[in-house]
Amino acid sequence: MTDVRVRFAPSPTGYLHIGGLRTALFNYLYARHTGGTMILRIEDTDRTRFVEGALENLLKALSWAKVEIDEGVMLDESGKVTERGEYGPYIQSDRVKAGIYNKYIEKLIEEDKAYYCFCSQERIDKVRDQQKADGLTPKYDGLCRSIPLEEAKKRIANGEEYTVRLKLPKNREISFVDRIKGKITFNTDDMDDQVLIKRDGFPTYHFAVVVDDHLMKITHVVRGDEWISSTPKHVYLYEAFGWDAPEYIHLPTVLNENHKKYSKRNGDGMVEDFIEEGYLPEGLINFLALLGWSPDSEEEIFSIEELAKQFDFDRVNKTGAVFDKRKLDWVNGHYVREMSVEDLAKAIKPFMEKSGLVDENYSDENYKLLAETWQSAIDKFSDAPKLSKNYYLEDSEVCYDDEAKEILKEEDSKKLIDAYLAKLDEVSEIDADFAKTIMKKIQKETGIKGKNLWFPIRAAITGSVHGPDLSNVMLLMGKDKINNRLKFVKENF
Repeated sequence: MTDVRVRFAPSPTGYLHIGGLRTALFNYLYARHTGGTMILRIEDTDRTRFVEGALENLLKALSWAKVEIDEGVMLDESGKVTERGEYGPYIQSDRVKAGIYNKYIEKLIEEDKAYYCFCSQERIDKVRDQQKADGLTPKYDGLCRSIPLEEAKKRIANGEEYTVRLKLPKNREISFVDRIKGKITFNTDDMDDQVLIKRDGFPTYHFAVVVDDHLMKITHVVRGDEWISSTPKHVYLYEAFGWDAPEYIHLPTVLNENHKKYSKRNGDGMVEDFIEEGYLPEGLINFLALLGWSPDSEEEIFSIEELAKQFDFDRVNKTGAVFDKRKLDWVNGHYVREMSVEDLAKAIKPFMEKSGLVDENYSDENYKLLAETWQSAIDKFSDAPKLSKNYYLEDSEVCYDDEAKEILKEEDSKKLIDAYLAKLDEVSEIDADFAKTIMKKIQKETGIKGKNLWFPIRAAITGSVHGPDLSNVMLLMGKDKINNRLKFVKENF
């Protein structure tokens, strides 16, 4: 059996999209499952879409997600972009400079499988507009297909601008077998004579991807199913060159909650956004692996190593998978709950500081207490300031929920607040002993028990009758904060 070689080949057009990360992940898992090689190639021949810094962002996102690159473009130990492997360069613009594509396009032209096209973009646009008006599929009308090669070369020598187009045979069916979707057939009459070399001399995706995949000995092309309609052109190019085509695996689309494509253009799902929200790489990867793929078990929590052991394309769905953020939160929350309190305290620190609720002088002891208090409820690190904000806000800024407001209107609530304030006057600061015993003492003095005892005090201090261990909250807020909060509630409810 030929050694498996898969590649993730993104364009550096911005931050890595979550759909791109899933494609990279599925390539990686299959490589690890089969003992194959994971290659990263950068396809940057469309210079109009190139974004400065995008390559570095892409590599950092893959590194954060623990998707390891065996060959191709990667970051070295110092964080600089480098390459490793015997089939480089692995950046297409560098391959253009090296002249790698020249002999292959010349071969197609000389064998009458491609041709020079001198049509202006203005003419092409007019032709396509007319085709649309006539209810036809817009495509190039083949005006330059019949220009003799010698004439075309003279026109080029005279300085005319040109592109090179693929010369598809007329009325011929091209079929390929997709690992997920089965046999797929297109007729060439429904296809365009695709541009292979652009006016700027750069190869298009459709040409470069075939040449590069062949030269890099790619055995399996794993990509999104938006590329299915382009695959017949690639299959024909393999045939034209006399090369064996790789196996094709087109992954189902990632959908948003409205069952539309979860895409960059809709502002959905950049990996950088998930990092900034405080998701763990283990949580996001676990979730993405289950987005369109199902294991041979009822389990839902997997390490990346466990995923690789089970992963196979035979269990990938044929239809699109909805990106359910609630499910992501559930999966990620599992990993948060497995963290030590110390590690969680360190993880939430930058999110708390960024929120402005605390500053850089907030103590490590309080961070640990905050982590311990909310660990069971935090699904991602950005939840920490949202869950705890009422502890730190000015009293007038605290949001009291409707249930808390109703309880604080009751007479017993006033009695309990007065009892608490009296106990506060007896101590210089709230310590662990005070926090653990205060409610029992108030119960003895007032005779109020159960939720009738706890709900009003919790509502007054935190703005809600529900929440974590109240003794921890008391320690986090301290005497002065709670004293002021209770007096504010007395005056305003």
